Amino acid sequence: MPQLHRNDILNLFSKITPRRAWNMTKVWSSYQLSRLLNKPIQWGYPVSISFEPTTSCNLRCPECPSGLREFTRPTGMLQKSFFEQTIDDIHKDLLYLIFYFQGEPFLNPEFLPMVKYASQKKIYTATSTNAHYLTEEKAKQTVESGLDRLIISIDGTTQDVYQQYRVGGKLDKVIAGAKNIVKWKKELNSKKPFVVFQFLVVKPNEHQLEDVKQLAKEVGVDDVWFKTAQVYDYENDPNQLIPTLNKYSRYKKNADGSYTPKNKLQNHCWKLWHANVITWDGLVVPCCFDKDAMHQLGNLKMQSFKQVWQNDNYKQFRRELMTSRKNIDICANCSEGLKVWEE
Repeated sequence: MPQLHRNDILNLFSKITPRRAWNMTKVWSSYQLSRLLNKPIQWGYPVSISFEPTTSCNLRCPECPSGLREFTRPTGMLQKSFFEQTIDDIHKDLLYLIFYFQGEPFLNPEFLPMVKYASQKKIYTATSTNAHYLTEEKAKQTVESGLDRLIISIDGTTQDVYQQYRVGGKLDKVIAGAKNIVKWKKELNSKKPFVVFQFLVVKPNEHQLEDVKQLAKEVGVDDVWFKTAQVYDYENDPNQLIPTLNKYSRYKKNADGSYTPKNKLQNHCWKLWHANVITWDGLVVPCCFDKDAMHQLGNLKMQSFKQVWQNDNYKQFRRELMTSRKNIDICANCSEGLKVWEE
């Protein structure tokens, strides 16, 4: 789990209302009871959701459907009116909102107004960005939006290393964008957003772990998180991304040189009880591993969120997960619990 920093955790706790606390209690207890009885029981509504601002991206990262332009679903932008309608339906129970699934959030021109709308509902808001669009003006607007956490992907401390994964990216833009955020936090006397440098550890950059910590201090961001990389074709690793540092790998190297996921899949998953993902066009999917939205559990253009959360599709998916999770394709490469966070 991420290191708990005082300002950030106090800010998160400040969003908890009696109703949200009761919802969290119901969700947690129903999950535990489901495990005990080995059958899905669902009380309450999600504590956390991910809302996708867009599938568009300016970069071409090799293990990302947005970057590879390989989506089987359409590319588009989340509409503010639809977002507000959904938030109005669920905000009283919702604690944590992640403005990210696929794509670069800042490409959506209505992204920050949507953040502001959620912030006004006292929801903790977070996003992840490649930071290429954090100009002076956009950085100021970001701080003013009330965004609580800003994760900046910075997968290298020199341009030659950075661009090996962030194909088409410019490291100097990332650093400049981060500095703009830090500057405007000071100018506006704001403790938010909590700014994180997230370093996706892959073989080409694993020698720069200490360097990125030093860079973070120089820029003035609040923390550095190291994240393990999901590799789709991990058995062959065609892009040579799996790191040699075992601590930062989601995969175990076998005696014959092949790889297998470290995660031993068990027939339960906390995600299916406390969280989910909503695509830009209103599809509800189980989690962030369903990048192509193949497991559509509902459509918010046709049903309300609360109707979807308790519908037959959701009940059936939870039932299948508790029966034979290894047979669900998006679970096969799942690595929840294998992410490495440290200062």
